[in-house]
Amino acid sequence: MENFIYEYPTKVYFGKSMAKQHLPEILKDYGPNILLAYGGGSIKTNGIYDEIIGILKAAGKTVTEFTGIMSNPTYAKVQEGAALARNCKADLVLAVGGGSVIDCCKIVAAQAVTDDDIWDMEMNRRLAPFKTPIPLGAVVTAAGTGAEMNGGAVITNEDVKIKAGMFAAAPRFAILDPMYTMSLPAAQVISGAFDTLSHAMETYFGRSDANNVSDEVAEAIMRNTITNMRAVRKDLHDYTARSNLMWDSAMAENGILKVGRLTDFEAHQIEHQLGAYTDCNHGQGLAVIHPAYYRLIYKEAVSKFARFARNVWGISEAGRTEEQLAAAGIDALEDFIRECGLPTKLSDLRSKVEITPALLRQVADSCNTLPNGYKQLTHEEIYRLLLECL
Repeated sequence: MENFIYEYPTKVYFGKSMAKQHLPEILKDYGPNILLAYGGGSIKTNGIYDEIIGILKAAGKTVTEFTGIMSNPTYAKVQEGAALARNCKADLVLAVGGGSVIDCCKIVAAQAVTDDDIWDMEMNRRLAPFKTPIPLGAVVTAAGTGAEMNGGAVITNEDVKIKAGMFAAAPRFAILDPMYTMSLPAAQVISGAFDTLSHAMETYFGRSDANNVSDEVAEAIMRNTITNMRAVRKDLHDYTARSNLMWDSAMAENGILKVGRLTDFEAHQIEHQLGAYTDCNHGQGLAVIHPAYYRLIYKEAVSKFARFARNVWGISEAGRTEEQLAAAGIDALEDFIRECGLPTKLSDLRSKVEITPALLRQVADSCNTLPNGYKQLTHEEIYRLLLECL
């Protein structure tokens, strides 16, 4: 294993009615002013808003609402939230939603305490935020990103057409109630779960292949995610399946799978830039990109992809060479994507922006390339990969 330092900053409250049971006590540790953040308003139709606002009011808190956080949150939205947090002198930022809401609030919590520009600090000057952010809490209403389990955030800067990872405030606490996900439509549940599967795969296929505990755990998370994606497709309101997918999401991004590993998140880098130029769904974009990406790199790591085929998909070695077994694992992944009703071509994505070769050229040329995979792609290789996906 590679050297590592591991620290887990977030206290997790998992299960039914955890907000009712524990949020009143949690709030005693924070001052009177709460910035309550959420997205498009679905929490007002499914009862979550009434429950949370009732708890906050009963605790005597003054609530300022930060609403309208979009999928693929923008840097402009971060600045809007930071201004609200400063104006209300927020003692706690409470993010109620999925990964987009939580990611946005991580950077809001850091930006609100400094006049320095966080994007410029991190992206241009390569500096970490150095002031203590406003405390952040998360109430998760959509599983998949695992955003509640770390300090990383994915933000789109529309001015420079870059969607990238930033690092700021990890939630001090997270409430994970699978019942809060029950109103989500099937397509959103499945695309979120595929994001979880992607996180586990991208960690697993990093360039460090000595047997290690992280890989063993990653295989278990992948198998469990696949099993429960199938279960939730059979019964959308299967609580056991929903709870497993919620914890799979958390486990894939709390750092456990990454310790002692070099990780390859190139598929995420490609999808992020696709998301900077279009409004495609993140999990669906990953579903299109992953099989094509793995077919491009698998011959650089035949043994690892063969292990993926055996241990994750249960494919027999009988009558197959190791390379054929490795390829069969990628075929199984693509077959599963089809089984789940996820798109397999960029042309199938529901984007308001037309995806053309010219646009894909811009995506490829602006894409970040990472060194920890089995093959570091060039921008030209990324462009050809995207054309194959079209």
